[in-house]
Amino acid sequence: MAKIIGIDLGTTNSCVAVYEGGEPTVIPNPEGMRTTPSVVAFSKNGERIVGSAAKRQAITNPERTIMSIEREMGTGHKVEIDGKSYTPQEISAMILKKMKDDAEAYLGTTVTQAVITVPAYFTDAQRQATKDAGKIAGLEVLRIINEPTAAALAYGVDKENSEQKIIIYDLGGGTFDVSILEISDGVVEVLSTAGNNRLGGDDFDNRIIRWMVDMFKADNGIDLSNDKMAMQRLKEAAEKAKIELSGMMQSNISLPFITADATGPKHFEATLTRAKFNDLTRDLVEATMGPIKQALSDAGLTPSQISKVLLVGGSTRIPAVQDAVRNITGKEPSKNINPDECVAIGAAIQGGVLGGDVKDLLLLDVTPLSLGIETLGGVCTRIIERNTTIPVKKSQIFSTASDYQSSVQIHVLQGERQRADDNTTLGKFSLDGIPAAPRGVPQIEV
Repeated sequence: MAKIIGIDLGTTNSCVAVYEGGEPTVIPNPEGMRTTPSVVAFSKNGERIVGSAAKRQAITNPERTIMSIEREMGTGHKVEIDGKSYTPQEISAMILKKMKDDAEAYLGTTVTQAVITVPAYFTDAQRQATKDAGKIAGLEVLRIINEPTAAALAYGVDKENSEQKIIIYDLGGGTFDVSILEISDGVVEVLSTAGNNRLGGDDFDNRIIRWMVDMFKADNGIDLSNDKMAMQRLKEAAEKAKIELSGMMQSNISLPFITADATGPKHFEATLTRAKFNDLTRDLVEATMGPIKQALSDAGLTPSQISKVLLVGGSTRIPAVQDAVRNITGKEPSKNINPDECVAIGAAIQGGVLGGDVKDLLLLDVTPLSLGIETLGGVCTRIIERNTTIPVKKSQIFSTASDYQSSVQIHVLQGERQRADDNTTLGKFSLDGIPAAPRGVPQIEV
């Protein structure tokens, strides 16, 4: 039977796994690495490069290298290379195609079906864009599942059957999610979810980059922010320093020949301490605390009722992040799962469920954002509240706003704001042929 692969399409790195022989297995790429950089580049002669090779050449080819494209999914953003425009879906499809090719090489068979994960707080447009990317890559996307839910599947399979309520804190390269789930007797149920689609490890890197740019400008009077090649070197140095500071109290940054002026070449030398890094990024860590409180409140739970806290995403290796999570939950974060691989493993397990290889496992997920319609006065009237278990079907009766109105426009929205304009539009359509009657008389079921 054809294998269904599980893909964690990440902002910084992607990972692919498969369920075979009764267990999930992470598929290494040809370089032997278990994760692949989510980087696409075009060489000067037009050749397309994806993954580690694309990341390695980024310093010498910054203008033709695309990173963190997941942040642009579901938007009208376009990337222009050699006069050709690419949508985020097309760039993401190149990454997915790489994961598909690597899986086929490993399995020795053609792969056509996949389960792909997305941040829990992704909107409908972002989820649809991910599906479209899969289709472009030649994959039938059987299911889109939320990253924290996938991590819970990776953790929850073959664990003790006692009921557990767990918090999954997922801080990746570009997005942040927190979900609260209940696991018992093969049922994984999401109780609540919250997050921020524009907060992740990239933002921590950018604080270090800004610190380096400011320091260099103060010392040399040169602004490096307009030099793309220098900025790419700073980005790589920032990422390296951030990673080093998870295990050491200081990181030495040395970038010889970063630029030059009339007096000759300039070099960048600095020492970044963990204390300074924490100071630069304190507000970013703090910004993840609100969603934890919201998720607990939405689930009707207190921290003392939580059994375990799981950390997902490479950015959770930052000591200040671990300290903040420990302080707010009162729990020592579990180290039972690999933060880089567990999401792909969970996706592979879901693939196993869909393929009939995994029995006695039920996944109950929720809608992360409320769904409703625009009503009189530009108000968003919610019909399905956030954190409602899906699939779900709900309806309400509405009526006309003026006498003898023959048509109404149904404006479907996603979000939590009171004003319709402040939410995300999912679609609009006109309902015509309403019988003439005074306002409030016709009954329209939505």
